[in-house]
Amino acid sequence: MRLPGTPTIGPLPSMAETWRRSFVELLGTFALVFVGVGTIMAVGPQADAGTLEVALAHGLVIAVMISAVGHISGGYFNPAITFGFMLTRRISLLLGLFYVFAQFAGGVLAALLLRWVFPAANRDATNLGAPARHTIGLGQALVVEALLTFFLVWVVFATTTDPRSTYSAVAGIAIGLVVVFDNLMGYPLTGAIINPARALGPQLIGNSWSDAWIWYVGPLAGGAIAALLYDELYLRPMGPPPPGGEPPGATASGA
Repeated sequence: MRLPGTPTIGPLPSMAETWRRSFVELLGTFALVFVGVGTIMAVGPQADAGTLEVALAHGLVIAVMISAVGHISGGYFNPAITFGFMLTRRISLLLGLFYVFAQFAGGVLAALLLRWVFPAANRDATNLGAPARHTIGLGQALVVEALLTFFLVWVVFATTTDPRSTYSAVAGIAIGLVVVFDNLMGYPLTGAIINPARALGPQLIGNSWSDAWIWYVGPLAGGAIAALLYDELYLRPMGPPPPGGEPPGATASGA
């Protein structure tokens, strides 16, 4: 969804409006990392420990925060999603950069607070929730992160940008459920990070950088492919309607 008053590439909205929107992105990402990583630190470091709890924690916080404040900023809370919207020109480049900075800042602040909240035993056992590979190789981990992020960004575009969607009012629930099923499958393998801001906070504060590039390249690549593909296939003008016309909303506006 292109935010009201946001040009495709050009200047920012007013600075006051830009900060209002960016703060929401910081807050949403902070909540994701604080609740999601906090759950990981609470249930234990084993690859399969608390998979359901971790999946629900990540999915529920995303669903709630998008439903609560998505109308203010778009509710991206993820540089991979923001990158997809920037590539398809559905958010201005400058505003997108503000969002990405706010998202990374939210992740780092949440990790700092978690480091203070949890005792050393929990922090050390989980590397402060920093992502790690389990049982699979580098190539497989990269593909898993890219594919899981593809699903996420595809659903974001389908529910929030496509005017034919009947689910825009409950998009937060659908997006949260994608995060849940991504974690159910991917958490025992790669942590199902699907969000560079979720990766950076624990990595930076916990000083854990093993195979760190996977959780940036994978989500950004998967998100970009999903955004560009959905935009090209379903959101660009499809030419004049055939004889007899089309039902209302059958052709989306272009990016």
